[in-house]
Amino acid sequence: MATFTKEQLKYLNLLSEQYPNTQSLYGAIGSISAKLALPKGTDHFISDLHGEYEAFEHILNNCSGVIKEKATQLFGKEISQEEINEFCTIIYYPKEKLELLKENGKLSKEKYKKLLLRLTTLAKFVSVKYTRQEVRDAIPSDYYFILDELLNTEIQEHQNQQVYHDNLIETLISIGAQEEVIQAFAKLIKKLAVNHLYVLGDIFDRGPAPDKILDMLMCHHAVNITWGNHDALWMGAAALNPACIAACVRNTLNYGHLHLLESGYGISMRPLYALAQKTYPNLSQDEAALKTITIIMFKLEGQLIKRNPEFKLDDRLKLHLIDKASRTISYGGNTWPLIYQQFPTLLGDDWYKLSDGEQAVMEGLRNDFEKSEKLNRQIRFLYDQGSVYRIHDGSLLLHGCIPLKEDGTLLEVTFDGNTYSGQSYLDYCDKRARDAFRTKKLKDNDFMWFLWCGDFSPLCGRKMATFAHIMIADRNAFSEPRDPYYTYNKTVEGCEYLLKSFNLNPKEGHIINGHTPVLKGQSPLRAGGRIIVIDGGFCKAYQKKTGIAGYTLLSNSHGMRIVAHDTFESVENAVSQNTDINATQEEYLPFAFRQTVGDSDAGEKLKHRLHALHMLLEAYRKELIRQQ
Repeated sequence: MATFTKEQLKYLNLLSEQYPNTQSLYGAIGSISAKLALPKGTDHFISDLHGEYEAFEHILNNCSGVIKEKATQLFGKEISQEEINEFCTIIYYPKEKLELLKENGKLSKEKYKKLLLRLTTLAKFVSVKYTRQEVRDAIPSDYYFILDELLNTEIQEHQNQQVYHDNLIETLISIGAQEEVIQAFAKLIKKLAVNHLYVLGDIFDRGPAPDKILDMLMCHHAVNITWGNHDALWMGAAALNPACIAACVRNTLNYGHLHLLESGYGISMRPLYALAQKTYPNLSQDEAALKTITIIMFKLEGQLIKRNPEFKLDDRLKLHLIDKASRTISYGGNTWPLIYQQFPTLLGDDWYKLSDGEQAVMEGLRNDFEKSEKLNRQIRFLYDQGSVYRIHDGSLLLHGCIPLKEDGTLLEVTFDGNTYSGQSYLDYCDKRARDAFRTKKLKDNDFMWFLWCGDFSPLCGRKMATFAHIMIADRNAFSEPRDPYYTYNKTVEGCEYLLKSFNLNPKEGHIINGHTPVLKGQSPLRAGGRIIVIDGGFCKAYQKKTGIAGYTLLSNSHGMRIVAHDTFESVENAVSQNTDINATQEEYLPFAFRQTVGDSDAGEKLKHRLHALHMLLEAYRKELIRQQ
């Protein structure tokens, strides 16, 4: 090895504080070298959760069918399918299922013993891709000794060891600790079954409980998030952008989830409802509130568009085109009747200016969004664990699109005098998103609204016609054309061009995409396998079009599996009837050879670490650094 530079020696001296002598290096070098040869762990990709907490919780619990698959593999010949279903339900919902079994008198000492032995066997089976230390680190700390001892049993144990382990289980049952240990085992198994979880955007909107989803993700052992446009909207609201705040409130009321704002995030709707009743006394409270916040939203969006000409969204300015007398709007050579018939807050020369009452409502909402500890904690988590896109093990992960021109080449966009395209544009969007939350300045957080619905936003990918969608009954009044990306990503040439633009192998890499539901008759695998679309279809409103509850993706050492899911009934039904979300393998993409940890991005980091440790070992042996 060549002589060390001053910078290398400086780094090795710092590293020597962690490894003070050659003996301490032997174990570290041996451990990393051995880990690199282990099979790559299972990665779980999921997208477009849209607030559907119960369905998400269940798919996370069953790991898209992995746990039942492994339980069937282990116990399918010795117990019935009904018993396997019950066993898996105990893993998914241990506390609830055990309580139900106990109420029905179906738990005995013998059943507890069999259950603990099977949990031990399954936990050992899902731990084979991990080092012993990693398994120990995954064990819930309060049950470390018990689970570690049980996990180190062998089928052909010495009689003394068998007696020891049998007595350990007997003791747990005799002192009433068995149910807590079962819950700890269930937690460990779910943790080991999936190495890393990747969420490809749109946690928020439509469904009732995005806050519960985020609470669950914040407790997950390894999660990465690619932001969706609905996430960007709420991130913009947390950054205190007025248009984003109004749109968040409007969307939430429209979906009928007032509880999310008031109970979930502590955002009071009283000022809005008071103004609404005063403005529209002939409407119900909810209708009046929705109409009031809708007009406020259009006003604030108009102000934002006018102060940001770079967004190129002047065609969205529609409010000033309304004819209040005829209750119509004219543009594009057409005149359309409006759904809304009253416009008492469109006054004066500037219809985009808030009235005093509207301004007071927005000031109250801004204060509540700013003071919501829960919302800000969850949005901070989205920033810490998320990004506009991610490159993972040779694949490109994104929610929406890579904006393209009509000829299929990268769209060039200009902001602040600089031109961006492809990866440089997505990197720019990522930086602007972080600036928005950091500074909370209007110039910065306006960009979050653009990411939510801008024509060439990489998170949106279509030309949104929000005004026409809300205000005009005739569907001929608008269209929402999608970015050319959604044409070219169906071709092998288009996907390979995009992968190459991100310096990825165009023949071996994949684009893993969310955002667009896979409709009946469509395949989630497109362009000869170059792109995998996994919009989960969790949103119940889409399930009539998709026919299922969407797709998830599993990637392990052997290949990639696209899994289709049936709709989810309820947690109550799952616990009482042992029902599951049936997971069916739709497509399988095998790897050319079995992947090890050394073939992954994590492996590359370990190799760099290993190289540094070998350098330190040599420095010790050459006495360039003094051992302790």
